[in-house]
Amino acid sequence: MQKRLLRGRPGTLIAIFLVAVCAQSTGNTATFNETKAGYQPSDTQILSRDGELLHRLRTDATVRRGQWVALADISPALRTALVLSEDKRFYEHSGVDWRAVSAAAWANLWNTKTRGASTITMQLAGLLDEDLRRGSGGRSVVQKLGQTFSAQSLERGWRKDQILEAYLNLVPFRGELVGIDALSQTLFGKAAHGLDNREAAVAAALVRAPNAKEPQVVQRACSVLKSLETAAANCAALDLFVTGALQRRDYAASEGIAPHVARQLASVRPAQDGPGAARRAAIRTTLRAPLQRFAVQTLQSHLRELAGRHVEDAALLVLDNATGEVLAWVGSSGPLSNAADVDAVTALRQPGSTLKPFLYAQAIAERRITAASLLEDSATQIQTTGGLYIPQNYDRHFKGWVSARTALGASLNVPAVRTLVMVSPDAFQKQLVRLGLPLAESGDFYGYSLALGSAEVSLLNLANAYRALANGGRASPTTLLPGKPAPAPQALDPRAAFIVGDILSDPMARARTFGTDSVLATRFWSAVKTGTSKDMRDNWAVGYSQRYTVGVWVGNASGAPMWDVSGTTGAAPIWAAVMNFLHAKQASRAPKPPTGLVQKTVQFAPANNTPSLEAARTEWFVDGTQQATFAMDSGAARAISTRAGGQKGLKSGAAPTARITAPTHGTIIALDPDIPPKAQRLTLQAEGSNLRWLVDGKPVAKGNTAQWPIWPGRHLIQITDAKGQVLDEVRFEVRGAGVKTPPTTAPRR
Repeated sequence: MQKRLLRGRPGTLIAIFLVAVCAQSTGNTATFNETKAGYQPSDTQILSRDGELLHRLRTDATVRRGQWVALADISPALRTALVLSEDKRFYEHSGVDWRAVSAAAWANLWNTKTRGASTITMQLAGLLDEDLRRGSGGRSVVQKLGQTFSAQSLERGWRKDQILEAYLNLVPFRGELVGIDALSQTLFGKAAHGLDNREAAVAAALVRAPNAKEPQVVQRACSVLKSLETAAANCAALDLFVTGALQRRDYAASEGIAPHVARQLASVRPAQDGPGAARRAAIRTTLRAPLQRFAVQTLQSHLRELAGRHVEDAALLVLDNATGEVLAWVGSSGPLSNAADVDAVTALRQPGSTLKPFLYAQAIAERRITAASLLEDSATQIQTTGGLYIPQNYDRHFKGWVSARTALGASLNVPAVRTLVMVSPDAFQKQLVRLGLPLAESGDFYGYSLALGSAEVSLLNLANAYRALANGGRASPTTLLPGKPAPAPQALDPRAAFIVGDILSDPMARARTFGTDSVLATRFWSAVKTGTSKDMRDNWAVGYSQRYTVGVWVGNASGAPMWDVSGTTGAAPIWAAVMNFLHAKQASRAPKPPTGLVQKTVQFAPANNTPSLEAARTEWFVDGTQQATFAMDSGAARAISTRAGGQKGLKSGAAPTARITAPTHGTIIALDPDIPPKAQRLTLQAEGSNLRWLVDGKPVAKGNTAQWPIWPGRHLIQITDAKGQVLDEVRFEVRGAGVKTPPTTAPRR
C-alpha cells in the first residue's frame, strides 16, 4: 500500500529528496571567519617578537598554499578578470545564476558547448564541502543540487566580498598550487596585489583549466585579456609569456634569516599544543629582527675574512639574561658552508678553555682557593690510567707562581689542571650538570682533561651556563617563545659567580696572554672567555654584559681543523661586534656584589729577594677567606716529576754521568688544542755538561735545555757528549692529529 502511494506521488519523492539534500548541504556551511581561521598554508612563518617576518618554511609537502590574502590586497585587475571569466553576474545573483542555468539547459538540449552555469559562489561551496567536490567524472546530480543549495546558503550568510576573497584563496590553479598567493609568488614572482592585466588574464585562465596545455591557456588568457582591455589588447607575445610563467618556480620552499629556528619550532610546536592540534601558520618568537640580521651579516663577513684559514662554519647565540629569551640564533654560515642545514647552536663540540670559569668558581665556592691564591704554572706530569698527562700552556711558556685571577684571565692550562686536582673531575662534572651542561659521561671518564674542555657541549647550553654566571649563579632554561620566565634555582654560589665575573671582565688579568688592548676589551662592562678545542677544531668566545649573553662558535661542521686561528682571531671579533651592536645606545654596568663578599688590599711578597710575583691590588674574597699577604717561600716544592731516569741508567744499573730529566721514559703527551701550530714546543731538560740533543737520530740543540717542535708519533730522545757518545735516552709518545700547514692558495670549498 505504501509503495503504491509513493509511486503515485513522484512530486513527493522529489520534494523529500530535495529537502534531504538541502538539509545536508546547508548544515555544513561554516562562517567566513571560521573558514579563514581554519585555513592552513603549506608554509609556516617565523615572526620576530615585533611581528616581522624572519623566515618562511614549507611544512606541508602535499600541497602548495601561501598565506591568506585579504581581498583589498589582491590586484583589482585579477578581481575583474575572474568575475568576467567565471561569473559575469556575480554581483547580481543570490548564489545561482538562473539565466545561465537556462542557457546551459537549452544548449545541452541542442548539443551546443557552453561554459556551464556554475557561479563563483557554487564553486566555493564545492571547495568548502568535501561531499560536493568534483570528482574525475564530474559532479553527480546529487552533488549539483547540494552545490546549488549550499551556494544560496552562503549568499545568505556571507557578503560578496567575503565570497570572492575566500574563493581566490582556496581555488586550485595548477599542479600543487592552491590559492592566489602561491600562484602569484610562484608563476609571477610577486605578491598578489602587484598582478597586471596580462598576469591576471593568465591566472583567470588557469582557474577554468588548471592543468590545461600551454596553447589552451594562451587561448583562454587572450580571451580574458580582451575582455579587460577591449580593442587595446595585444595577444601577440602572450604565448612566450605563458610558457615562461608556467616553467617558473621562483617561490622557494624555504627562505629567510632564521632557518634553524624555523625547523626547530615547526617540529616542536604541535607537541606543545597537544595531539591533533592544528599546525601554526605563523609563530611569533623572541628573536629581534634587526639583531638577527646584523648577526647573520657579521658572522658571514668575518668568515669571508678567514677564508684562507680553512674555516667555513660558525654559529651565534644571543640571550636575554633576565628572561632566558633567545634574541638571535644563527645556526650556520649559510651559503658559505657545505653543511648549511647543520645547526651548530645545538651541535655538540669540545668547548676548550671556556669551561675554566666554572672550575675556578667551584674551587672558590668550596674555599679551596681565592682569587689571590698562588698557583704554580710549571711543567707537571699527572699519572693517569692511560699514562702521564702533561698539560701545556697556550704559548708553551710557564709563568711560575701566579694568582688564580691571572691564571683564569690569562687562560693558563697548568694551574687549571692543578685546580681540578683539588676539586676532582667527578665533582666538577656534577657542577657542570647543575649549570645546564648535560655531559654524557662521568667526571672520571674525562679525567683531568675536563679542566681544558675535553667534554662535548652545545653552544646553546654553554652560553646559557654563562648566563647563569651573569645571574649570580641562578640557572634556568632558554626559550624561543614569548611567555613567563621559568624559575631559576641556585646552581652556583653567587659570591663565586661574582668573583669569576670580575676576573673575566679584568683586562689586566688577561694581559699576560692577550695583552691589555685585545679585541676582548669593550668600552662598557663585559665579561668574556675564549677557548679552542683539540687540534683547533673549535674556537669559542662566550661572555656577558649586564643584560645580554653572547656566545660564538667558529670551526668546520665536518670537524676538520682550522689553520692558525686563535681565540682572538676566530670567534672573538664576532662576539665583540655583536656586543657593541647591543650596547650602541645602552649602558652596561658591573653587577653589585652579593652579601658575604669582602674587599681587601693584598700584596704578593717576594721570596729570597726575588721580584714581587704580582703588583699589590684590591681583591674580592668570600668572607672568611681573606688575607693580606700571599707568598711562596724558597722551600715550595715544584710539581716536576723526576722519578724515572732514562733507559741508559736503567740498563747499566749505575748512575749515569748525565741524564734526561724531562720528559721521562714512557711519557704520553697530548697535543694542547689551544696552542697555535708555530707554538707547539716541548721542553727538553737534562743534567750534565756539554750536552747535545738528538730526536729520532737528528741533532736539534745543545745545552741542558732545549725546545723541540712537537709532532705526533713515537719518538726517541738522546743526549750525547761532544764526541757523539750517547749518555742517556728516553722514549715517549705524542698523541693527537697533526696540524696542517696552510697551502699557498686558498683551499677549495
